[in-house]
Amino acid sequence: MSTPETAGLALELRQLRKSFGKTEIIRGAELAVKAGERVALIGPNGAGKSTLFNLISGRMAPSSGEVLLHGEPIHGCTPYDINRRGLARSFQVSNLFPRLTVFENIRCGLLWSMGERYSFWRFLSRMDHVNARAEEVLDMIRLRRKRDVHVSQLTYAEQRALEVGVTIAGGGNVILLDEPTAGMSKSETANFVKLIREVTEGKTLLTVEHDMGVVFGLADRIAVLVYGEVIAFDTPENVRANERVKEAYLGSVLAQAQAAEAGV
Repeated sequence: MSTPETAGLALELRQLRKSFGKTEIIRGAELAVKAGERVALIGPNGAGKSTLFNLISGRMAPSSGEVLLHGEPIHGCTPYDINRRGLARSFQVSNLFPRLTVFENIRCGLLWSMGERYSFWRFLSRMDHVNARAEEVLDMIRLRRKRDVHVSQLTYAEQRALEVGVTIAGGGNVILLDEPTAGMSKSETANFVKLIREVTEGKTLLTVEHDMGVVFGLADRIAVLVYGEVIAFDTPENVRANERVKEAYLGSVLAQAQAAEAGV
């Protein structure tokens, strides 16, 4: 049940822990994301970012601790139940139907949220309200011209845009994006960040991202995960100046980025 402490929070982690055998991957992670906030989750490889996403989205059950969505506990719930409660997630690897068209993929993502169920004896083409909403989502993700193209024929960046489209099609108000710009060129990344801003307007966003340009340009706040613990959760400016973060992670990453830009 929502309390004064959880009011205004879209997503909260309380002393979340996950162990595999004797190895503890997530060690008492704590996080409180406000409704409508954009948060980037960063950290070195092996910090536990993917595990944390899996715990939040129900693909894994925590060893202990709590995950709350709008003040209600969701740890231990199935992924589809969590999705129906308003949390949608994309993955590092596109999770689409390659033999269906762009439009058909979007429509599949819309059915449940619009009160429809998968059925072998109903014609999807007759679901006017679903089809109209699918067209709207196509415009949002700028894939109208690829409406009837099969997913297997899309570029990588277009597939990632479609992945975001399918994710938001479910009607969730809390969106988890797992490395959405990975593998993109600078120009593709810039366009994609703009797209993410537009389609998540008014929603809560938690994204795992390695590109510091994307992180500092997109996030309202940044959560830094190191060895399964959130060691900092603050504005981009304060995280950049945080000595503990510099020592554990950010200093080396920024140095590498600066060296790459200088051609060293």
